[in-house]
Amino acid sequence: MKQISILGCGWLGFPLAKKLIERGNSINGSTTSENKLPILEEAEINPFLVTLESEGVSESIKEFLAESEILIIDIPPKLRGKNADDANSTQKIFVEKIENLIPFIEKSNIQKLLFVSSTSVYGDENGIITEETIPNPETESGKQLLLAEALLQKNQNFETTILRFGGLIGEDRHPVKFLAGKENLENPDAPVNLIHQNDCIEIIEAIIHQSKWNEFFNAVAPFHPSRQEYYTQKAKEHNLILPKFSAEKSNIKKIISSEKIENILNYKFKMENY
Repeated sequence: MKQISILGCGWLGFPLAKKLIERGNSINGSTTSENKLPILEEAEINPFLVTLESEGVSESIKEFLAESEILIIDIPPKLRGKNADDANSTQKIFVEKIENLIPFIEKSNIQKLLFVSSTSVYGDENGIITEETIPNPETESGKQLLLAEALLQKNQNFETTILRFGGLIGEDRHPVKFLAGKENLENPDAPVNLIHQNDCIEIIEAIIHQSKWNEFFNAVAPFHPSRQEYYTQKAKEHNLILPKFSAEKSNIKKIISSEKIENILNYKFKMENY
């Protein structure tokens, strides 16, 4: 049995915690909402109210990390800082949160760390994207994540694996719901790069079980129809208004490769066509 702390028991972290408990692990789980504490406790997750701010970290972080050997960080960068008009400010605030967290990790028993990141760190590159591709983020969240990755990876007090997920999808979360009925959508011929929540959980568990640390992994299902083909079909399946794409809009043909995960972890994606 392993003692694991999951910082961020949200859409992915909560079901991940439950799955890891099923596999015999003890889980400390954090939330920023007091209302969620009893929900975590009911799921047999040791609940902690933990907040990360640019000014500091809540005192509960010490107990949250205590006795755990593995830390999973699954918190998205917030795109609004104190000065919403200052892009550098929003970026700095997220990085400062990670900087404030690191000393507590160093003083704890954490030996291994898994940081949930995103393939947005690669930007809109054309062609096949592997872990050897040099990141070139264009979005603010991508820039924040890349800086956070670097902070954690270079720290010699613990071993860090970076896991870059593609577009997240699940039974209660599908991007077609946001695209339905919209017009003049860009990149009709661009391949989709998605991953199901179930695969996210299984991959994280495989990394922990196989002790694959000090690694970078891209995680996207090997299923890449065009945006127009895929979202048109999904809109029909969900009885939604069909999205309309513009052939005149830019066409980025980026395919995220997950061959490393398939080879190193011997992982076969469970949810390929969804």
